[in-house]
Amino acid sequence: MSAALPIAPRALYEEVAELLRQRIFRRELEPGSWIDELKLAEEYGISRTPLREALKVLAAEGLVTMKVRRGAYVTEVSDKDLSDVYHLLSLLESDAAAVVAERADPGQLAELEGLHAELEAAARPGQVDRDQFFAVNERFHMKLLALADNRWRDQMVADLRKVMKLNRHNSLLKSGRIEESLAEHRALMAALKARDAQRAARQMRLHFDNGLEAAA
Repeated sequence: MSAALPIAPRALYEEVAELLRQRIFRRELEPGSWIDELKLAEEYGISRTPLREALKVLAAEGLVTMKVRRGAYVTEVSDKDLSDVYHLLSLLESDAAAVVAERADPGQLAELEGLHAELEAAARPGQVDRDQFFAVNERFHMKLLALADNRWRDQMVADLRKVMKLNRHNSLLKSGRIEESLAEHRALMAALKARDAQRAARQMRLHFDNGLEAAA
């Protein structure tokens, strides 16, 4: 029997990739900024090899751009990039919404209703918890995708949403957008509960159309 292959190096660069991913999402590493490999390797107490492997992972996700003889940079999202990402997310998630409307059982719809209730709570007039709304909103979308049960779509959406997070002007930051987004979620939930696949898909497309307009 051949000896088992070591897994520690892979686990290390994946861990480093996740640390860097979160720093990018928190804007500790700003879009367009150069990534100082030597400084990061010293900070994490690792060699540059796992760090470079981690950067390759992030480059494959679109979060990092590798420039010849210049190193790695946090990706800057252009208006066209943002439009393209929203367009694809609209196609993929509207299809998922139609599937859920047709196939979800009452218990699964109740899970979505529970998340929607959390959205309502986070957006109470005069008590809006923006960070909580952001977090629950993403959980709602991920749960809907999980219920639609297509792992290939899930992977594409996960990668596209990572790029969407690079946008400096998140759509939910626009004044009044949280209230609009909540109304769109209400309409989507009504379509899902009515088992109206076409209306559910249409509401999801509208949700992304409005989100892009607010993010631009």
